[in-house]
Amino acid sequence: MEAETEVQNNEEETKEAKARNQRLMLLFGVADLKNEAIGLYNLGLSCCLNSLLQVFLMNIRFTGILRRIAVPSSHVQRKSSVPYQMLLLLEKMQCGKCKAVSPTDLACCLSLHRVKLFVQHDAAQLFLTLWNLLKKQMQKPELVEELRDLYTICIQEHLACQKCSFEVKTNSTMLTLPLPVLDANSHRLKTLEESLQYFFHPEELTGQNMCFCQQCGRKTTFLQSMKLVRLPQTLTLHLKRFCFERSSHTHKLSHCLPFPQELDFNEVLTENQCQADDSEKATWQYELFAVVAHSGSSSCGHYCAYIRSLTECKWYCFNDSEVCQVSWDDVKCTYGRSSLYWRETAYLLIYMKKNPQ
Repeated sequence: MEAETEVQNNEEETKEAKARNQRLMLLFGVADLKNEAIGLYNLGLSCCLNSLLQVFLMNIRFTGILRRIAVPSSHVQRKSSVPYQMLLLLEKMQCGKCKAVSPTDLACCLSLHRVKLFVQHDAAQLFLTLWNLLKKQMQKPELVEELRDLYTICIQEHLACQKCSFEVKTNSTMLTLPLPVLDANSHRLKTLEESLQYFFHPEELTGQNMCFCQQCGRKTTFLQSMKLVRLPQTLTLHLKRFCFERSSHTHKLSHCLPFPQELDFNEVLTENQCQADDSEKATWQYELFAVVAHSGSSSCGHYCAYIRSLTECKWYCFNDSEVCQVSWDDVKCTYGRSSLYWRETAYLLIYMKKNPQ
């Protein structure tokens, strides 16, 4: 009798799991829905995680990948699968009638992968950690490739000896462009476009930074330059506002750095800073999708996200469980201001291609 009851319970559990999986496979992005944007409860210093999750889940191209994942077969695997737990959270946000939901299960899943809870995180580092976990745990190779195409930037680094013709070219990929807000002389860069130009500006390696030239047989002065090869559909720019000093103390650079709603890399970079064909460069027109903003100091701060709904074309502020519609003027308040370092300052800028291929 007990054996029959156990079999019946297993069958019911299997039916329930199949029904849930079918619902999950039919999901679209949060931004596809007509219902209100949903907040995420703060679990204790989880504002950084909440802001990044909103940026991921409001991106309908990312959720289009997420809803096609292979659902893990066992309970243990599902519990430790970051893509699956993110999909469950998406379902909870879409199907619930509450103004906010709790990301507890996903947070517990992340802790299994040594992501610390109840600590302050750096948004750029946590974004990289989340993305790598997603890529590692997506079992379908085609989805991994789509995820790479959606987010990764292709760069070609050039090292050229200034004494001879020797040159080394290295291709690499990046998840974010780490953009300086100061130049080498600690002068403030005035706009996002200026910061991009400075990032791709060639740098002469002299003195202790000289490189060994195989052709010259000794260390010589080299010219180091970065050339842009490919830009993804979703482009993440990291404004390096946290400055590390020799005393190991970190302070925040809060000065004003305006960023545009529309960004054309063909107008920002020169021909010498690009290593792409015309068909690739034709897709380099972007619109601002999201801003992850930081308020407070380097040692004590808070994150929130400003995100433009892709279906409504309206801006929303996601501040943990509180979500409200805002204007572009509100978003511009994250440009920064030196005298108000505790105010919200843009830290991550996420742009989307206007005409993706």
